[in-house]
Amino acid sequence: MPLYFRQLLAGRDFATSDPVATQMRNFVYAIGDESSRDCVLVDPAWDMDGLLALLDGDGMRLTGVLATHYHPDHVGGTMFGFTVEGLRELLAKRPVPVHVHADEEHGVRAVTGLAPNDLVRHRGGDCVDVGAVRVQLVHTPGHTPGSQCFLVDGRLVAGDTLFVQGCGRVDLPGGDAEEMYRTLTQRLATLPDSTILYPGHDYADRPTSTLADERRDNVALRVTSLEDWLRFMR
Repeated sequence: MPLYFRQLLAGRDFATSDPVATQMRNFVYAIGDESSRDCVLVDPAWDMDGLLALLDGDGMRLTGVLATHYHPDHVGGTMFGFTVEGLRELLAKRPVPVHVHADEEHGVRAVTGLAPNDLVRHRGGDCVDVGAVRVQLVHTPGHTPGSQCFLVDGRLVAGDTLFVQGCGRVDLPGGDAEEMYRTLTQRLATLPDSTILYPGHDYADRPTSTLADERRDNVALRVTSLEDWLRFMR
């Protein structure tokens, strides 16, 4: 598979003059086909000109967006009294479809102001083809109702569902501790140990991990009962 894959860090690779972006430590991912030059961005936010310049510099053509969830630091919008660039600004420059889980449509539209026809609604198990590269969508509710991860070539782009040495919060609007427990212990449990984890934020001492390492060391994956989990997440 002629895979193009880049992990881009806010404050380092783009949005370099934005102190809030630097503090938030968001990852944006570029996934594409080296042969066709088609490419999608996962969770583009903070600096659309900077992200597009990176793709243009690599000779890649943006053909879509994959959104893990609706929080403004991942798709743009207003949070904590300031506004983050995101999908609205991106589509004004490059009008492409935005792929969201159907349960996340309301949240994405509410924070970005996008129209219904800007979005392509999916269910877990759907695939998005980027040239010859196939990306599988995995519904992983818990952080938000329609949170989704993306599987491509042994890589799991996990948004705010699973971090290196942690997992996403469940105390924000839409969060559900029981669903997060089911996501971590059932929905993601079927993935092989060799799967490489690519999280939505740079919160640990390394930017990637393997599921084998996380299953051994990540406390969020070592809780063995729902009752203990609910106590852990309080």
